[in-house]
Amino acid sequence: MLPDAVRTQLADELARAEDDRVAVSPLVDRFPDIDVVDAYEIQLLNIQRRLKSGAKIVGHKVGLSSKAMQDMMGVDEPDYGHLLAEMEVFEDVPVDTSKYLLPRVEVEVGFVLGADLPGEDCTEADVLAATVAYAPSIELIDSRIKDWKIGLADTISDNASSAGFVLGKERVAPGDIDIKAIDAVLTRNGEVIAEGRSDAVLGDPVIAVAWLARKVATFGVRLKKGDIVLPGSCTRAIDARPGDDFLAEFTGLGSVRLRFS
Repeated sequence: MLPDAVRTQLADELARAEDDRVAVSPLVDRFPDIDVVDAYEIQLLNIQRRLKSGAKIVGHKVGLSSKAMQDMMGVDEPDYGHLLAEMEVFEDVPVDTSKYLLPRVEVEVGFVLGADLPGEDCTEADVLAATVAYAPSIELIDSRIKDWKIGLADTISDNASSAGFVLGKERVAPGDIDIKAIDAVLTRNGEVIAEGRSDAVLGDPVIAVAWLARKVATFGVRLKKGDIVLPGSCTRAIDARPGDDFLAEFTGLGSVRLRFS
């Protein structure tokens, strides 16, 4: 457990790294005693800072939702970060790559909540009942940690490596599609670069959203009507370069595009 002053110092470092686009060395290397509680508190310090500056929370994202990623990080549960309104990017507006350090994209089935979710006792049935629609989405991730050399506490402290998100136009009600069997294909500049399926996310993305509702409740947070939840990627993360044009296509769920300048 780190002293409050050190948590504040590290939150300041990460905030400057995002503003200046100069990465910091891994926190876990410099502070071997840092734990998950420290990391979430560091994340929250920067979220609170942004809220005081006028930012608005519009949802959350789940990370480390595949077994392969959990094994790589040596953990047995996902992590989460906040989505802010200012992080939304759009299909018809190219993203300025220079605003990020080492941006990557991930393909996700987004959840749009039509009702508040319960907290610590949230179930998968609660998630399905509260979800008004699924949406095709691409998450833009970035790391303020040098060269993406991250440990678990690094990525959690860094808002779970969140940087942006875009939703496609299609909306499909949960009752109209099998959330566990949505195939996803990602092309970059017309070439297939990654393929996956929605059940890569804990076997069922609904499980990830229920986990998220329970987890954030321990920090006094609830998932609300209108929130967007990104449950985790169907595919591996792909580096984004200036000039890249990504298109993610989902069976039965439409598509979403993200371009970089």
